[in-house]
Amino acid sequence: MTTQTDFRSALLDAASPVPSGLTDGAGRPAGRRYAVYRNNVAVSLREALATGFPAIHGLLGETNFAFVAGSYLRAEPPASPLMMHYGAGFPDHLARLPQLAQLAYLPDVARLELALRRAYHAADATPMDPADLAAMEAEALMETRFSLVPAVQLLRSDWPVLDIWRFATLPDQPSPAGGAQDIVVLRPEFDPEPHLLPPGGAAFLTALQRHETLSEALDAAGEAFELAPLLGLLLSNRALAAPCQEATPCFPA
Repeated sequence: MTTQTDFRSALLDAASPVPSGLTDGAGRPAGRRYAVYRNNVAVSLREALATGFPAIHGLLGETNFAFVAGSYLRAEPPASPLMMHYGAGFPDHLARLPQLAQLAYLPDVARLELALRRAYHAADATPMDPADLAAMEAEALMETRFSLVPAVQLLRSDWPVLDIWRFATLPDQPSPAGGAQDIVVLRPEFDPEPHLLPPGGAAFLTALQRHETLSEALDAAGEAFELAPLLGLLLSNRALAAPCQEATPCFPA
């Protein structure tokens, strides 16, 4: 008799034999039907990965992406029926493949695409009213702990990851130059957007995510950091939430 474990383990590996004991509705061996079903499952998962990681698909091309996606779906089958969550381990899988060692930037590009997806599906939150911020006294402002809304995603990379992503997904983009880039993904309305952070910006946002005071976040960002441009970006993109009065998150992870 075929067990669920036998059925599932062979399902994602075309080289595996059809599990013994499978029959169709008429009691006949179901080998051909199982093979068709197995192919449909693999194709569906590859398509889900291509949809979730369009830049990786474009950078690798169809043939190479099919190979990489096939190795991933066999290593990490879906853990949830909600396909919007599938691919969480894809960036780390790319980093482990020796065939991609010369394309060391690919995992971070995939992490950016995953951050965009997470921002899209993140919970809604009421943003801070800029007028409330303007009304705060300077001393109280420095001791305030601000929270970022759940849609905000932060990525630090040793590669020009935003430039690479734009080159792979948008028309008429220049070839990426070298250099590290820090990215914040914001969702002003329905669609998330990636933004390049200035020097010190990632350290500042990381401090806010740790629920440190504004004064502590500025110290973490360094003397060269300019608060006004980033603060304006956060407010205009509805990314800054109402302040917390305690050293606890306004939005629990």
